[in-house]
Amino acid sequence: MDPDLEQLKQHLPMLEYLQRHNWTPRRRSARQEFVGLCPLHEETRPSFYVNTCKNLFYCHGCGHGGDLIRFVELFLHVSFRQSVAHLQQELASRARSAAAAELLAQTAAYYQLQLHRASDAVRYLERRGLRDSAVIEELGIGYAPGGRLRGHLTAQGYPFDLLLHTGLIDNQGRDAFCRRVIFPCRQHGRIVNLYGRSIGAAFPHRLLPRSKGGLFAWDSVSQCSTVILVEGLFDLAVLWQSGFRNTTSALGVHLTPAQLDQLCDRPGRLIYIVFDQDE
Repeated sequence: MDPDLEQLKQHLPMLEYLQRHNWTPRRRSARQEFVGLCPLHEETRPSFYVNTCKNLFYCHGCGHGGDLIRFVELFLHVSFRQSVAHLQQELASRARSAAAAELLAQTAAYYQLQLHRASDAVRYLERRGLRDSAVIEELGIGYAPGGRLRGHLTAQGYPFDLLLHTGLIDNQGRDAFCRRVIFPCRQHGRIVNLYGRSIGAAFPHRLLPRSKGGLFAWDSVSQCSTVILVEGLFDLAVLWQSGFRNTTSALGVHLTPAQLDQLCDRPGRLIYIVFDQDE
């Protein structure tokens, strides 16, 4: 095997590739094996297996199996050469995503530190019914005071253009989340976006101009047979505080196809939809 191809496959784990393309797996008893509905044919019972140790797949339904290059050939109906080219583009995209995730993680950590220094933000959380410091810490809730984010991140080596491109600052270098409580949105353990809720007179909701990801805190909820789906993140936080840890949020009333797939990935799951009754 060409060493460049081996390196390509090593840097693109099959499970991660499939999840990036909305495949929803369930872990088997063995930690290195996952199963889900086959992306290559229609089925109602999961028969598509991925072994993360060997980085291989096999479907007991259609009989196809192999490595990631072979999967892309079958899934996209392309040649071997086209499959390799596609995966090289995926690898470049993954590198950009990793850089953005690192920047967002640094930003979220900075905001988290600022929360404890902002008494008005803490009082706002209390007015919204959120007082449990353990829940606040677990959800990574922070606060953007405004005015200092650019200096903090550029001191960490992040260029102005990257902050601007990500949407963290505007053209004048001002913090896009100024005077907002911050919730980091994670997907597969990585921060993919930030949600900000204004504590002042500004428009209440703000997300970065990028995908909001899947359902909020889905990694903690995905194994539950009963799920509570709420509209907002404060609804989720207060329910978690009260012990309803099977609660997730759609970050709004409009479910994306990926979020619908997450809710439906377990047959027989009971879902309670608890949205606000807006007029």
